[in-house]
Amino acid sequence: MSKLSEKEIEKIKRVVEEEFPNDPALQQVHIARKIIAKEAELEGLSFFEYVKLLGKRV
Repeated sequence: MSKLSEKEIEKIKRVVEEEFPNDPALQQVHIARKIIAKEAELEGLSFFEYVKLLGKRV
């Protein structure tokens, strides 16, 4: 479950859909990446550190 609000996620989706208007697969990749990056920022970690932390939890 994401630590971001639905409003924040919707904003990310809108921005990405504008950046890649005709490529839903690329949109999904970038949406996921931006959500993870934002969650990492909220935790005070780099993207890489946050992904490593998530990997250790699994």
